[in-house]
Amino acid sequence: MNVRRLIPATAVAGAVSLGLVTLTACGGTSDAADKGGDGKLDVVASFYPMQYLAEQIGDGHVAVNTLTKPGVEPHDLELKPKQIGELGEADVILYLKGIQPAVDDAIAQTDVKAKVDATTLTKLEEHGTEVGHEHGGEEGHGSEEAGHEDHADHESEAGADPHIWLDPVKYAEVAKGVGAAFEKADPAHAADYKKNTDALVKKLGDLNTAFETGLKNTATKTFITTHSAFGYLAERYHLEQEGISGMDPESEPSPARIKELQDIAKKDKVTTVFFETLASDKTAKTLATDTGLKTDVLDPLEGITDKSKGHDYIEVMQSNLAALKTALGAK
Repeated sequence: MNVRRLIPATAVAGAVSLGLVTLTACGGTSDAADKGGDGKLDVVASFYPMQYLAEQIGDGHVAVNTLTKPGVEPHDLELKPKQIGELGEADVILYLKGIQPAVDDAIAQTDVKAKVDATTLTKLEEHGTEVGHEHGGEEGHGSEEAGHEDHADHESEAGADPHIWLDPVKYAEVAKGVGAAFEKADPAHAADYKKNTDALVKKLGDLNTAFETGLKNTATKTFITTHSAFGYLAERYHLEQEGISGMDPESEPSPARIKELQDIAKKDKVTTVFFETLASDKTAKTLATDTGLKTDVLDPLEGITDKSKGHDYIEVMQSNLAALKTALGAK
């Protein structure tokens, strides 16, 4: 049996009704012109998935500064004093709690009113890799609410999975919340923010349809990846993620886990071990060599570099879909 656990979390469910749980009122007017001098809303984004939302929704009305520069592994980011200072000057801070502890700590200490935590804009779940589960994807999303009740008392070692942007549906929910936050912070341009949000949500809807169609009929449902970032994607499209190193892309798997993955690869007819661009590919390539499997890139989209298979979120996700279709034997 495969070994993925998915336990929907309940802690944030009741906090999403307005989609702006951590966004506090800005008095109904924007002070962007006073701060930036160019009339733009000054937005600080914690890392690429938040940057992309800010740029797509804000378009010409925002100036976006990203704390995590291209090529930097976001989980390990340590902020410089200058960056901490920039946080305090922002009109809006857009971040995703649980990905970057140093960023979470710095944001908690600022007095910026508009702090938008993306994890409050959708429902989080827990994705582990060490407990047995059922095959075949029969559970789907229809059992999600039952799972909330049945597993409310469980705690995962990994905790709630923050990788919500890799599910286009959840990412679209976050986009709507970010759009509403921009409208509130800068009401003079609210109509444009609404239009841009709607356009982005449509693009994400089209992406979701492409994944649903492309992965509907596959020879296998199981994929092995270095970094267990794809739990939401796997659940959305009825796949089975097998992570080599769990939630931490830099952690080393145990010999028992390697043996387990070798057995899973054989039983589930896995063809490919995926690695990523911002973390070491050594373990993935060693496992692939030992098991006679191919390797390929499945990008968790934590940053865009010249090695990325695409220039932005949509293009890289399309590349991820192509890689999954090939690895899973899509028909």
